[in-house]
Amino acid sequence: MSTTNTPSASPSPQKPPSLLARILDSDILASFLRSKVTIVAAIVVLILFIGAAFAPFIAPTDPFDPATVFLADASIPPVWQDGGDPRFIIGTDDQGRDLYSAILYGLRVSLIVGGLGVLLAATIGITLGLLAGYFGGRVDAVIMRIADVQLTFPAILIALLIDGVVRGIFKSATREDTALYVLVISIGLSFWVQYARTIRGSTLIERNKDYVHAARLVGLPAPLIMLRHVLPNVIGPVLVILTINLALAVITEATLSFLGVGLPPTQPSLGTLINIGNRYLFSGDWWIVTFPGVTLAVLVLAVNLLGDWLRDALNPRLR
Repeated sequence: MSTTNTPSASPSPQKPPSLLARILDSDILASFLRSKVTIVAAIVVLILFIGAAFAPFIAPTDPFDPATVFLADASIPPVWQDGGDPRFIIGTDDQGRDLYSAILYGLRVSLIVGGLGVLLAATIGITLGLLAGYFGGRVDAVIMRIADVQLTFPAILIALLIDGVVRGIFKSATREDTALYVLVISIGLSFWVQYARTIRGSTLIERNKDYVHAARLVGLPAPLIMLRHVLPNVIGPVLVILTINLALAVITEATLSFLGVGLPPTQPSLGTLINIGNRYLFSGDWWIVTFPGVTLAVLVLAVNLLGDWLRDALNPRLR
């Protein structure tokens, strides 16, 4: 009597976990949830970013629309002080603009300038760092000497230099037309060195590993090896630098605007608002400078706390 053996059904391959499942099961999320300070900092940053992104919808008025600004409302104190007006929760500035609305719009400008400046710095630094670390030799020496020279120029001096060059080239352009680009380029040229040195050091290690040698043996071009194979393995520290440098970029923009080199009053940032309020500090109108200054300090502190947490979370020695 013959029997037929039916083949047993092979187990179906397991579906790989989704990105959300990997994030929920990661050590980084557990580290984030364990730190109450980091959670508070993340909430503060999220609130500030939402306020900046939706400023036209959240702000009671457009503080830079001449049709909504009246000089008769100038220097009104916060609502809890004598002479306060319920229309202006934290008062108005010297031109009658609602300070709460001005801070939301100024925060948006500061974050745009800081974010674009950091992205420009990261792009320049990562590109030059990969080239220096992968090729070495004279390429490495030239790029690192340029980095050493750049460190001798502070952001303020670079901003003045770029502003002078732009005015010389585009003589018909006004400051309102070029101020944003000058600030972004100044921040980008001031911060790229840190990215380049970090990427270079990691690339010097990665270029001697087997997967890079294998990619060379199969004939892949150097740019493809750097972008597809080396960059994903050296990008981790850059995320930490990006977070911390965002706070530094916002401070740099505020400093330049406070000194009169940054954005004009028609395109106000937090630094411009602080500069305007500083003129009236000793006349008793303390709120004009205090609230933009507190907003800037809270933003920088919260972003720095997130950067410190991210640095520790991505460091395997601290796990």
